[in-house]
Amino acid sequence: MEKKNLFKGLGVALVTPFRSDFSIDFEALGNLIQSQISAGVDFLCILGTTAETPCLTLAEKQAIVRFAVEKVEGRVPLLLGAGGNSTAAVVDYLNTADLNGIDGLLIVTPYYNKPSQEGLYQHFCTVAGATELPVVLYNVPGRTGVNLSAETTLRIAHECKNVVAIKEASGNISQIEDIIKGAPDGFQVLSGDDAITFELITIGAAGVISVVGNAFTAEFGKMVHSALIGNYNEALCIHRRFSDLYKLMTVDGNPSGVKALLSEQGRIENNLRLPLVPATQATQARLKTVIDTFSI
Repeated sequence: MEKKNLFKGLGVALVTPFRSDFSIDFEALGNLIQSQISAGVDFLCILGTTAETPCLTLAEKQAIVRFAVEKVEGRVPLLLGAGGNSTAAVVDYLNTADLNGIDGLLIVTPYYNKPSQEGLYQHFCTVAGATELPVVLYNVPGRTGVNLSAETTLRIAHECKNVVAIKEASGNISQIEDIIKGAPDGFQVLSGDDAITFELITIGAAGVISVVGNAFTAEFGKMVHSALIGNYNEALCIHRRFSDLYKLMTVDGNPSGVKALLSEQGRIENNLRLPLVPATQATQARLKTVIDTFSI
C-alpha cells in the first residue's frame, strides 16, 4: 500500500515567542500561526529545533500543543516534534500525551548518545510502532552527532508503514539523492535546510520545513511552489534573492537569526532562553539592511 504523506510543499518550523520575562507570548504565537496560514503555508511544525524546545517545560510544551491545535482549526496539517534520545521516554510520551488534532510526528535521531545504524533502525521502528500517526524522520547530524544513513533510512521507510517522509538536514546531496531514488511509493524527502531547498526539489524532494518561512512565508512559498511545478527559472530567481538571508539565519545560530528578523518586522520581541542568546548587533544591523531592500 502506498504511503500517504500530508507534509509537502512549504512547512514552517514555528518559533516560540517569549516576552521580556521569558514567559511564552501566546498572542504573538497566535498571530504568527494566523499570518502564515493566510500567506499560504502548506503545513506547520511545532516544538521543533526552531521552537527552542529543549528550553521548554513539559507543561509549556503541552500548552503550546493545545494552543496550536485550537488556533489552526484543522486548516493545515500540524506536525509535532516529539523526538528524544531515550526510546522508552519517547514511547511513553506518545502513549500519555494528548495528541488530538496533531496530524503527524517529527522524530529526530537520538542525540548525544550517538547510536549505531542498527540502534537508529530499532529506535525509529519502535517509536513508529507506538503510534498510528504518520512519522517524519529527522536527520540533522550537525546537531545530534550522528548521521542517519541512506541505507538505514530506506530500511525504515520500507519496513514501517506509517513512516512517510524524512526531513533531511545532513547537507549531503549524494546521500539525499540515494534516499529519493530508493524510496518506496509515497515516501518523500523534505529539505531541512532553506539554503539547499531549491536544489533538493530539482532532484525530487517534496518540500521543506523552513526557518526563514516564519518571516517571509508567501515569498519563500512562491519559490517552493514554483520549483515543485517545474518552473525552475522563476524559483531560482527567488532563491537567489534569499541568499543573504540564508546566511544571516545561521551566523549566530538558530533561532537567533529568525527571531531577530521577526523582531525587526515588529512581530515578536527578540527574546531567547539561555543558553541561546539574541543575534549580535552586527547581525541585526545586516538584517535591517536586507529587509529594507528585500523584494520578490
